[in-house]
Amino acid sequence: MEEELKCPVCGSLFREPIILPCSHNVCLPCARTIAVQTPESEQHLAAGGGGGDHADKLSLHSETDSGYGSYTPSLKSPNGVRVLPLVPAPPGAAAAPRGAGPASSSLTCPQCHRSASLDQRGLRGFQRNRLLEAIVQRYQQGRAAAAAAAKCQLCDRSPPEPAAVLCEQCEVLYCAACQLRCHPARGPFAKHRLAPPPAHPGAPGGGGDGGGGKGAGGGRKLPTCAEHDLENYSMYCVSCRSPVCYQCLEEGKHSKHDVKALGAMWKQHKAQLSQALNGVSDKAKEAKEFLVQLKNLLQQIQENGLDYEACLVAQCDALVDALTRQKAKLLTKVTKEREHKLKIVWDQINHCTLKLHQSTGLMEYCLEVIKENDPSGFLQISDALIKRVQVSQEQWVKGALEPKVSAEFDLTLDSEPLLQSIHQLDFIQMKFPVSVPPVPLLQLEKCCTRNNSVTLAWRMPPLSHNPVEGYILELDDGDGGQFREVYVGKETLCTIDGLHFNSTYNARVKAFNSSGIGPYSKTVILQTSDVKSILTMAWFTFDPSSAHRDIVLSNDNQTATCNSYDDRVVLGTAAFSKGVHYWELHVDRYDNHPDPAFGIARINVVKDTMLGKDDKAWAMYVDNNRSWFMHCNSHTNRTEGGVSKGTTVGVLLDLNKHNLTFYINGQQQGPPAFENIEGVFMPALSLNRNVQVTLHTGLEVPQSVKQPKLPNN
Repeated sequence: MEEELKCPVCGSLFREPIILPCSHNVCLPCARTIAVQTPESEQHLAAGGGGGDHADKLSLHSETDSGYGSYTPSLKSPNGVRVLPLVPAPPGAAAAPRGAGPASSSLTCPQCHRSASLDQRGLRGFQRNRLLEAIVQRYQQGRAAAAAAAKCQLCDRSPPEPAAVLCEQCEVLYCAACQLRCHPARGPFAKHRLAPPPAHPGAPGGGGDGGGGKGAGGGRKLPTCAEHDLENYSMYCVSCRSPVCYQCLEEGKHSKHDVKALGAMWKQHKAQLSQALNGVSDKAKEAKEFLVQLKNLLQQIQENGLDYEACLVAQCDALVDALTRQKAKLLTKVTKEREHKLKIVWDQINHCTLKLHQSTGLMEYCLEVIKENDPSGFLQISDALIKRVQVSQEQWVKGALEPKVSAEFDLTLDSEPLLQSIHQLDFIQMKFPVSVPPVPLLQLEKCCTRNNSVTLAWRMPPLSHNPVEGYILELDDGDGGQFREVYVGKETLCTIDGLHFNSTYNARVKAFNSSGIGPYSKTVILQTSDVKSILTMAWFTFDPSSAHRDIVLSNDNQTATCNSYDDRVVLGTAAFSKGVHYWELHVDRYDNHPDPAFGIARINVVKDTMLGKDDKAWAMYVDNNRSWFMHCNSHTNRTEGGVSKGTTVGVLLDLNKHNLTFYINGQQQGPPAFENIEGVFMPALSLNRNVQVTLHTGLEVPQSVKQPKLPNN
């Protein structure tokens, strides 16, 4: 509160404060020092202008508007507030009475820099702030009492010396001598904070009654009217916002103004001030809570900083450990390579040394034989000896006297990419806050259907700055049911196969990123092919995405072969749940009498065994002489007649009658293979590397099958 009780000019507690028209306060002695004389007033006085109406007006305006732009401020208050100097009165001007500035002067507020013209009463025209003066007086009394009450707690004198400082950590009051003796600013006391002694409980703000807080009339003289010294204030002028007396209402300028009782307005303004203080108190409470939050934030930042430092050290140590382990592995490889080379060289040295000893011994023996003069004895061993020498010579073939390994190591370590990665190692931090992606836009011109497959395309709207990590495509069940996810990824084009024919599907898409999932797009409606077209057009190919890895597809995924001697399964791209469907497979190559299998299967059929071995497939497998039907590894209905190069195998799936029939070269092979089948089925084939087949779709149903009657639309 002390800052509110200091004059903005002198920086000391207010002395005889007056209220300026801008509602700010200034000491009366300070007001005399900052009052200035205006050129307009000088001209007015020179022209003989008296006080008149001009003296009754207080004009509030800025320094620039009042013509003070040419005056240079030369004074500053202790608080740093700029004030204007007093301009001396012109020579010959009459001296103004003490306390009353000249009529030609004005006063500039040192806080808001608004100017107020002084009338003939001078500074006496401003009201005295007796309430502020009383508060300053109570504050001075309370401060004096507090200073007298704060005594040193360690003094051995009687009475103790007044306290000079308070240690906030020790919570002990010290005088200057005891503080130097018992609490020096070194050692363990170096970090202790010394503060001025606390205010006395009776001082302002100390919890007491302020030492004489009396009411408006409790022993203090009631203020009198500034214009009528003998009259007390009894009414309040609402227009001028100032208290007035009865004489002001009868004779003065307030006679026609809106006035109210002083006591009623006093209570009303007190209530308004209390209400405003409640708002400030709430804000102060929020500010205290915010300060606590900031202090907690400091602690959290400190703790998080230590955690991140520890994490960084751990990550770097892990990299160093990984590099150390890799270095050990590389050193082991170098050691093995060196030992391998050394072993080869030592083996070559030993081998060469042995051969050299043998050759040297044979040479010495041959020289001794040549020295002998016995022809018959020489001829007895010469043939065998010549052969031995020739064999010994042949042992030194080309390359025998060349090193098998070189001294160079064929090992090259390229550490440059890793070194660059280490130099580029840095924290990943988002520069701007990221929001969820906007609504994707479906590209209807690219969305289409074919048989029982639908293709959807979408894009993000233009000028979209939020990053997109992927998309989620949802599709219903074709019968108005719930949506389900059918694709999650980064592509903006997706084809969904294996849907129901003659069904209406609803599709929608949404995008997502690290901040969350964005809103759905508009729903697009797609219609798959109807039953009429299914009878003559069911176009599909082999599906490379679901085929076994040993399957090799060519001819736009219409021709299939295999890299393995074991049977491998490949499925078609279409899935059927109703209607009549027919397709054929032409045998392009048939070697060593293998057993290819033709039929239908579920999407999760086993791919590394013959079709029909598990419960997810229904098939006919056939060799060069006969065929069998197989499901769940059960063989039934052996039928004569096999396949060879150039044979055509037909598959008829009638989901209206729920049965499956096979054909070889246009003739039905045995009875209907399977009956009472229901669900979703995909064309399927199993073969090995001895067989190659080509798929033909979009064919008419064989005439031997009576087509179902369709309702007339």
